[in-house]
Amino acid sequence: MFQNRTDAGRRLADALADRGVTADVVLGIPRGGVPVARAVADALGAPLDVVVASKIGAPDDPEVALGAVASDGTAWRNDDLVAATGATDAYFERERRREAELAREKLSRYRGTDELPDLDGRRVLVVDDGLATGATAIAALGQVRAAGADRVTLAVPVASPRSLATVRAEADEVVCVESPPEFDAVGRFYRSFEQVSDEAAMASLRDEG
Repeated sequence: MFQNRTDAGRRLADALADRGVTADVVLGIPRGGVPVARAVADALGAPLDVVVASKIGAPDDPEVALGAVASDGTAWRNDDLVAATGATDAYFERERRREAELAREKLSRYRGTDELPDLDGRRVLVVDDGLATGATAIAALGQVRAAGADRVTLAVPVASPRSLATVRAEADEVVCVESPPEFDAVGRFYRSFEQVSDEAAMASLRDEG
């Protein structure tokens, strides 16, 4: 049980240090991943920035992630869920375009530009506050890889075993503090898991420790 996202970030930083993981830049996934990434970046002495991805929800239940798309249009699709929900290819493509635009707008709010920082040839550490389906993390990892990163590591405090197995194929290394077999939701593993506003996340981005 993590006290809050800052506590989770500090414990995640300890796990990274134990594994000997270093990074040229840390990228938090807004919104909840940024406070976690702030603590990690401070511990590693690395600059903090963001990578933005948006979930693509099912037609009748937007909380069910059919996939996700990053701000550059890089998408990941869960074909099994698409088939199970009856979502058409046209629906997925329409939602992919819409969510990609929302992700670009969010990246612009955070960075003042819809471009990522220069990642070419760099060791990049992507951080989120947890993985339920792993969809947004996979889309973010895809964009980071496409931007030319030399090595991509994903780090999260907690993840479902299934999502952890899925994301391992998308990163050079995955570091997770806890992966409980009886996983139901990320927030269940935090004593305080309040919604993070864009304003609070941007303040974390600016506020070096």
